Amino acid sequence: MSENRKKVLVGMSGGIDSSAVCIMLQEQGYEVVGLTMRVWDSGSTYIEDAKELAATLGIQHIVADEREQFRNTIVKYFIDEYMNGRTPNPCVMCNPMFKFRILGEYADRLGCDYIATGHYSQIEECNGRHFILTGMDPLKDQSYFLWRLGEEYLSRILFPLGGMTKKDVRAYLAEKGFEAKASSGESMEVCFIKGDYRDFIREEAPELAATISRGSFVDTTGRKIGEHAGCPYYTVGQRKGLGIALGHPAYVLKINAEKNTVMLGTEEQLRTRYMLLENARIVDSEEFFSGSCDMSVRIRYRSRPLPCKVCRLEGDRLLVRFDGEASAVTPGQSAVFYDGRRMLGGAFIASQKGLGGLLANEEELVFV
Repeated sequence: MSENRKKVLVGMSGGIDSSAVCIMLQEQGYEVVGLTMRVWDSGSTYIEDAKELAATLGIQHIVADEREQFRNTIVKYFIDEYMNGRTPNPCVMCNPMFKFRILGEYADRLGCDYIATGHYSQIEECNGRHFILTGMDPLKDQSYFLWRLGEEYLSRILFPLGGMTKKDVRAYLAEKGFEAKASSGESMEVCFIKGDYRDFIREEAPELAATISRGSFVDTTGRKIGEHAGCPYYTVGQRKGLGIALGHPAYVLKINAEKNTVMLGTEEQLRTRYMLLENARIVDSEEFFSGSCDMSVRIRYRSRPLPCKVCRLEGDRLLVRFDGEASAVTPGQSAVFYDGRRMLGGAFIASQKGLGGLLANEEELVFV
C-alpha cells in the first residue's frame, strides 16, 4: 500500500469495538481520523468517551450532529413499519441509508481512502466484486445487517475485528492499557430504544399512537376470538403479552394492518416450507441463480442458516423453498443468503399474501 492510501476514517461510537479498531489501525501505520455521529440523545456518554480516546491517541476527532436526519429517516421508517403491521430491523436500513453514507461523505471530504468500523464481519474480493463474509465469532457475526451495502462502500471498507472474537478484542484492549474500556458493557442492539418499542412509539410519535385502535384477534378461519390493543403492538411469532386466554399456547400468525386484525394460531401453524421476499439485492445474480451455490438463508439475526432453494419472480421478488421448515417468517425482517461464510445478498420478507396461488402452479416454478 502506498503512503497516500493510508488515511482511514473510523466510525467511533466510544465503545469497545470501535476503540479497538482505532488503536489497531494506528498501530498498523494508518493515519486515523475518528467520526462520532450524534443520532439520539439517550443519556449515554459515548461522545465524551470517543473524544477522550481520540485525545489519548492523538488523532483528529469529529462529531457530526445528525439527529434530525436520523429521526426523519431511520426512526420514521422504524415507526412506519410497525404502523403498517410489519416488524422492522432498523440496523439493516441504517447501514446504507445513514451510517455508511455519512462515513463515505466525510471520508471524501477529509481525503480518507478507507472507512473502518467495529463490525464483526470480513470482506473478500472475487472477480472484481466484494463479498461480505461472516465474522469468525459466531456469537457476534454482524453480516446479517450489512446485506444492503453496495460495491461503492464495500470496495473501501475495513473490518479489522472480523477475524477476532469479542473475548480477543477485550484482551487486546486490556493489553494496550485500556482495562476500563475492555471490561465495559455491550451497546444496545437498537441504539435509540431503551425498553419496549411500544412505549417508544407512544412517547416519540404520540400523534400516530393516538390513531392506534383496538381490533380483533381472529383464528385461521377469520372468526373473532378476542380483542387486541392495536396491530403495531404485535409481531409475527409473538406468544407472550397477547392478553388473551384460549386454554392453549397461542402465537401471532399474521397481522393485517388495513383490517386491524391479528391472526392467532398454534406453533405448528407458524411453520412453513415457503417464503416470499421483495426488494432483493444480490451481489452476483449470475452465480446466485446458477444453482452452483450451496445456499442457505437466515430469516432473523442470530438464527441458524436454513438450507434452501430460490425461484426468481417478476421484478426483484423471490420465492424461497426451505429444504426443511422455517418458523415465524416475519414481514419486514430481512432474509439473508449465504454460501458457507460468503454472504450472497438479501431481501425483505414480504407479505405472504398470494403465496398459495403461486404454489398452486408449483410445477411451473424453477428453483435453483
